Amino acid sequence: MPRQARKFSESGYFHAMQRGIGKQLLFETPDDYRFYLRMLEKYSRETGVAVCAYCLMENHTHLLLHDKEKKISEFMKKIGIRYSHYFNQKYERVGHLFQDRYRSEPVEDEAYLITVTRYILNNPQKAGVCPAKDYQWSSYCCFGDSSSFVDMSVIKSLLGDKKAFDAYLEEENDDECMEFDTGVRYDDKWALRVIHCQLKGQSGTNLQRMDREERDRTLRALKKAGLSIRQLERLTGINRGVIQKA
Repeated sequence: MPRQARKFSESGYFHAMQRGIGKQLLFETPDDYRFYLRMLEKYSRETGVAVCAYCLMENHTHLLLHDKEKKISEFMKKIGIRYSHYFNQKYERVGHLFQDRYRSEPVEDEAYLITVTRYILNNPQKAGVCPAKDYQWSSYCCFGDSSSFVDMSVIKSLLGDKKAFDAYLEEENDDECMEFDTGVRYDDKWALRVIHCQLKGQSGTNLQRMDREERDRTLRALKKAGLSIRQLERLTGINRGVIQKA
């Protein structure tokens, strides 16, 4: 079946994403993240494709790009080839690293532009890792940093100062932008970190002392973050039936 032609964005803005082949991890050490970011900056400058937001997760990446010269394919190809070479050489593997070609969607209006930005930066929180402001491998920290290669000028013009930016990220939302199943399944060590993050450092057994509405809301948030019902039962001490009902 022939590949479907990509839609070109009249505004020049695109949301692009890639994931590892067979849900392969793309980043195993902090040095891997740093190398990818160096390539992101290098090829942004070489091609003129501006990076407006990014988030690097364990087995996939999200980028918000501005590309008026139709060089996004060249930009993504350069990153893919260089990073694959680096990763395969470092970990003594062969073959493709990324699954298929990258996915992309045009971002045609300002409302969707800030929605995509929020979606990208909130990926760690949605995955149950940590809040956006605490995640090291996203462009959250680039807001207001004049030395960064990330171009957040349009985002700043639409959202205002840092306080307004944070308030927008923290708004309750149902953002869904090019969703896909990352296929990552996590162990209890990860689940405990998620619980501690959700409960601000408290143990999961503290859910037993919450009122019903707060407890059920927290259980739903933990389930949405990726914890299984068995993990919730085991790590909170709450009956399986109660969890399923919540």
